[in-house]
Amino acid sequence: MNDAPGCPLIDVAATYLPRLAEFSVAPGLVAAVDQHAAAVCDALAPVGSGAKGRTVRREELADYVLGFTDWLTEADWTEPVGHDFATLHLTAVCWLIREHDLLGA
Repeated sequence: MNDAPGCPLIDVAATYLPRLAEFSVAPGLVAAVDQHAAAVCDALAPVGSGAKGRTVRREELADYVLGFTDWLTEADWTEPVGHDFATLHLTAVCWLIREHDLLGA
């Protein structure tokens, strides 16, 4: 899956993973991204669902990203210079990709 053409995680990581470097100069960004990452995890494996450790799986996150980016396209969203809900959410997806090594070998 990680080498599959069109994998949404590859495109999102290429675009938004560099934003994680901003953590060192914008401490508030860490908290905002953490909240968005928790929301994504809740959507994938709700706390009360009995899921142990709330593991993020590549396939589920890819499906989630497809749905989210489709919604952004339908809303005619364009990436702003700063941070809005969508950029924070996509940056959080990148944080999850990195933390769970979802594009690793």
